[in-house]
Amino acid sequence: MAQIIDGKKIAGIIRQELKAEVDKVREEYPAFKPGLAIVQVGDAADSNKYISHKIKAATEIGMEAIHYKLPSSSTLAQVVSQIDSLNKDPRVHGIIVQMPPDSDEPIDQDILLNKVDASKDVDGLTDHNAGKLSRGEMGSCFIPCTPKGCLELVKRCGAEISGKRAAVLGRSKIVGAPMSDLLRSQNATVTMCHSRTKDLPAVLGESDIIVVGIRQPLMVQKDWIKPGSVVIDCGINFIEDKTRKSGQRMVGDVDYSGCKETASWITPVPGGVGPMTVAMLMSNTIEGAKRSLGKMKKGGLWNMRFLPLTPETPVPSDIEISRAQEPKNITELAQELELLPDEIDFYGKKKAKVSLSILDRLTEAPDGRYVVVAGMTPTPLGEGKSTTTMGLTQAMGAHLKRNVFACIRQPSQGPTFGIKGGAAGGGYSQVIPMEEFNLHLTGDIHAITASNNLLAAAIDARIFHESTQSDKALYSRLVPEKKGQRTFSPVQIGRLQRLGIDKTDPDSLTEEEFGRFARLDIDPETITWQRVIDTNDRFLRQITIGQSATEKGHTRTAQFDITVASEIMAILALTTDLKDMRERLGRIVVASDKKGAPVTADDLGIGGALAVLMKDAIKPNLMQSLEGSPVFVHAGPFANIAHGNSSILADKIALKLVGQNGYVITEAGFGADIGMEKFFNIKCRYSGLKPNAVVLVATIRAIKMHGGGPKVVAGRPLPPEYSEENLDLVEKGFCNLRKQIENASFFGVPSVVAINCFATDTDKEVELIQKLAKEAGAFDAVGCTHFAEGGAGALKLAQAVEQACQQPNDFKFLYDVKSPIEDKIRTIAQKIYGAADIKLSEEAQSKVDLYRRQGFNDLPICMAKTHLSLSDNPTVKGAPTGFILPIRDVRASVGAGFLYPLVGTMSTMPGLPTRPCFYDIDIDPETEIITGLF
Repeated sequence: MAQIIDGKKIAGIIRQELKAEVDKVREEYPAFKPGLAIVQVGDAADSNKYISHKIKAATEIGMEAIHYKLPSSSTLAQVVSQIDSLNKDPRVHGIIVQMPPDSDEPIDQDILLNKVDASKDVDGLTDHNAGKLSRGEMGSCFIPCTPKGCLELVKRCGAEISGKRAAVLGRSKIVGAPMSDLLRSQNATVTMCHSRTKDLPAVLGESDIIVVGIRQPLMVQKDWIKPGSVVIDCGINFIEDKTRKSGQRMVGDVDYSGCKETASWITPVPGGVGPMTVAMLMSNTIEGAKRSLGKMKKGGLWNMRFLPLTPETPVPSDIEISRAQEPKNITELAQELELLPDEIDFYGKKKAKVSLSILDRLTEAPDGRYVVVAGMTPTPLGEGKSTTTMGLTQAMGAHLKRNVFACIRQPSQGPTFGIKGGAAGGGYSQVIPMEEFNLHLTGDIHAITASNNLLAAAIDARIFHESTQSDKALYSRLVPEKKGQRTFSPVQIGRLQRLGIDKTDPDSLTEEEFGRFARLDIDPETITWQRVIDTNDRFLRQITIGQSATEKGHTRTAQFDITVASEIMAILALTTDLKDMRERLGRIVVASDKKGAPVTADDLGIGGALAVLMKDAIKPNLMQSLEGSPVFVHAGPFANIAHGNSSILADKIALKLVGQNGYVITEAGFGADIGMEKFFNIKCRYSGLKPNAVVLVATIRAIKMHGGGPKVVAGRPLPPEYSEENLDLVEKGFCNLRKQIENASFFGVPSVVAINCFATDTDKEVELIQKLAKEAGAFDAVGCTHFAEGGAGALKLAQAVEQACQQPNDFKFLYDVKSPIEDKIRTIAQKIYGAADIKLSEEAQSKVDLYRRQGFNDLPICMAKTHLSLSDNPTVKGAPTGFILPIRDVRASVGAGFLYPLVGTMSTMPGLPTRPCFYDIDIDPETEIITGLF
């Protein structure tokens, strides 16, 4: 008498084993959740029943099973569209299409099955997986669930397989064919039988293992099978049975009652193979999730199509190069990055915004390598940091085939139409399309302008209303009665709490309390918040507001700043999520009251409204390089009164997307003494990220200038000293680059010098810089020609950066934020600039004392000084020492989270030159092609 193989019991044990497996993975990766998508067409009752069993099993194990039920009217195209969407969804590790589709019109089942991505075909029924199984490549495919369950039952009953004879009755691709392949893989001698096999009882009678799936009720009789054989019955049939309420009962393809007298082991129907099929479906899905996790842990290489370059000599203009390269459609780039459909918002065909939810989805993914591009103290022409950032990114991606992201700032339209031009990089190393990059992009700067000016309007409106109303009238208007009730808004509750008033009923406040609550009592002389516009306009540097008669004489002197100088831009760059941005916007200090206490945006009740205006701007903008690698363009804070770096969020998302073996190349504004120092001490402090390497961009032109070369003036031809070999000037001017290499070393991060080469530079000059840089402590120094050659010209730089990222790293901050404000300023001045000491003006000292009283001592420092010298004097070149750094004033960007000492006079509103860039900018009305941008 055969022993019964209880498939239901074994399946239960397997589900518990799978649950334990999921729990174990989750100990290391808490967000691990295998995802199964079940696609059903129609509403067939039996399909609904089977699907409910699968969902129940998935829930028990700790998986997520989602049922996608499409109407019977669905067409093949509509079902395929659903499958395609699931194929692209990284949260889905397994997809099954419930068969047969209950559709109004016939749908080809083979087409549906093969539309499932093979890596998610947990039913194992695609031609791809079937082919791999038939070739014995079981480690790289999914095994169909029913045959896999049958094999597991044979193994769990202890039967020996290797060397035994096995017969598979039935040749369907769901059971028979893959079962035969599986048994062969276990070294059994297999005979595949079917309804037309001659002398079938004789074949089965010689077999030690018999698997039946032929859809013939009770076909296999006891005298057909070999005594002691193992019989696995996959059949599901219904025969008439008048004793049952339904009038029928389920039986298999084997005469169970007879065969169990001859076999050693046998499966019943029901309760045998059926439960195992569901268990194996769960097993395959978990295996798919583990493969996905393994790929994520290893930083799986993107399947990216890079764009070929054919550089011309001489190098054409930037816009000609940009226009000659057809960018990939942004949908293609999003798919290459494996973004989910709900993680991307398209802005036309060439740019998009990405959702912060990517960080939640990839929370357990390891970060890639983090590289910041800085530079030596530049000439007024700039030394090509943006170009080097893009060239290095293109070399890493298109040439070394690494996952790589560039993260750069969005340019202001002021310089674009003024004198500097755009900031997309240059030559054959740039962001494309250049026009869209340099103009409105997705409107982030306009959102900052709107929110900044709303806050400015609120300040003056509040002063006006407080000056014309009593406390009681003011309170009544701030907390109006609606339908007989007064209610505080959430932002007003926050103000009450800051005032120490623990009440939520507006009618319970005393006269003294509602006076304190309603009256901000802003001192107009202390207002630091200015209106902004994204245009260079020197005549807005000082204005008088409130001259209309309706403002009743409430005039004051004010000014406009350029939008990128707004503290809201700095907040956008330093925020870590929407909640953090909302809190930072509310903390903005716009003035002091007449008692010296800070007045914030939330005191004005406007923090939430500012966050609403910024809700889309917080999402990084996705574009691409000239060679097709991805670029995040996000935020563009000034590099003097702000920290001059792109957003923390762009860097964080990019680090997750590139994976453990990928690279994120981010740029810091101005020289390393400004942008890099702020990157480390401010940006990394708030982000918690640790950089792996620094790239210091240098040019022989700039080095010669620091060695005593003639003055470099934008718009004028360079003197001959800069185009002729002069090793003496190079050696003298290297002092500036040496100091910047030392500055990088203060933070414990290895540096690689990128020599941005021009056609007039000589080999001897480049070799001398390489020698001196290595002697100064740089990990490496590499000559680069990426402007003229694209990524190919930065290949050696990319290889050097890869090696630098593998070096020991002892990243540390330069100062403790809890140190006194004066000490933090002094540390930066002495260590980074080479000063002997600092000297605070009376105004600066009074501000320091005020901020200390107001509780802002522990904010990091953001030095606002010239970028053209290590000192406060832009005409002093090289690496001066022993000077006293004058601090004219100290201001606070409390929302952004830093204090900024002013070293000299800092203009926050550029002016237009005699001949601005806009003279050359135009559009062809027929082709809509823009000309003149650079």
